[in-house]
Amino acid sequence: MITAPRFDASDELPTAVQDVEIVIPVYNEEAELTASVLRLRQYLDQRFPFPAVVTIADNASTDGTWALASSLARHVPGVRAIRLPEKGRGRALRAAWMASDAAVVAYMDVDLATDLDALLPLVAPLLSGHSDLAIGSRLARGSQVVRGPKRELISRCYNLIVRATLHNGFSDAQCGFKALRGDVARELVPEVHDDAWFFDTELLVLAEWSGLRIHEVPVDWVDDPDSRVDLRRTALDDLKGIARLMGRRARGQAPVHAETESRRRSRDAELARFASVGLLSTLAYLVLFVLLRPALGPFGANAVSLVVCTVANMAAHRRFTFSDRTVSWRTGAAGAAATFGVSLVLTSVALALAQVAAPSSEAFELAALVLATGVAAVVRFALLRAWVYRAHLRQRADQLRPTATGEVG
Repeated sequence: MITAPRFDASDELPTAVQDVEIVIPVYNEEAELTASVLRLRQYLDQRFPFPAVVTIADNASTDGTWALASSLARHVPGVRAIRLPEKGRGRALRAAWMASDAAVVAYMDVDLATDLDALLPLVAPLLSGHSDLAIGSRLARGSQVVRGPKRELISRCYNLIVRATLHNGFSDAQCGFKALRGDVARELVPEVHDDAWFFDTELLVLAEWSGLRIHEVPVDWVDDPDSRVDLRRTALDDLKGIARLMGRRARGQAPVHAETESRRRSRDAELARFASVGLLSTLAYLVLFVLLRPALGPFGANAVSLVVCTVANMAAHRRFTFSDRTVSWRTGAAGAAATFGVSLVLTSVALALAQVAAPSSEAFELAALVLATGVAAVVRFALLRAWVYRAHLRQRADQLRPTATGEVG
């Protein structure tokens, strides 16, 4: 249950129902608040075709942010302000969205890092009923992003971790540019437990699990060099949030749409087939290694065994594990070469370490190879799903999306 936001007496709500309400969550942003709100309001008045209101959601600022927000709400038409007693972007969005009667609720960061021309493509599919949520994506094809290598690396690693652990289909979990249909927000937001930065990721994951349709908009985005986000603490909180969502799903406490559950079962069956093929391949590899080692030596036997088993392994995966998908021979060959290279490096390193640790022990060599091939199998599965069969996975996910609007499982 959420606590209703505090409204000052001077902060009257707009009397007309708005098509779109855009929330700007702020904390100690007095330096750029006025300029950003006026720029956004000017854009909405001059270039945006739908009635829209801007809501400044101040979550416990300690500087002059609230005074500026109150002044803007009093003097600028189409701007209002609310103040919450506690910090947290998710908390601010929850309060503003749940109190809104707009057809579409959205939010953007106060630095307006995203080009405002992406706003109409963001909300149009929601107003038309085509989609339930819309997100700006800095990783979608067509996006233009300007930011430092450190933040770029962190962002991409985070999205890879989310995809690997929660199996999501959306590309960018934390771009500060999102919108929901108002009725969807009223159903979905109460399911979100996080009140800080993980709010975005949890919202999108729960939406996908519920079978809602998420529309992605490529954006032009310029990083704010003055960002005060504590990256280490945020990263740790995000990892905790991912673990919590995984546990929630395992306990059956998350909303799950029938189509989403069908995809999960299909993925589990696929993993089981992959494990079966991998086990047989590993046994065949070890047998070949033992037979060839006296003649070729450990490294030669390892290389030859890997060549034979990689070819057989890829053929088996194509016929059994991923039998419902098609890939070009070039992609398949590139995937086979990549998986062979990874396996060769890992097993060669394992052999070298085994010979240093126990020079005359073949049993120790085999133990090291079993460990190395296990690690290689994990990498191989990730490569096959994320690269070799990636395009077909997206096509399959599009086909499985429900056609009805407004469903929340």
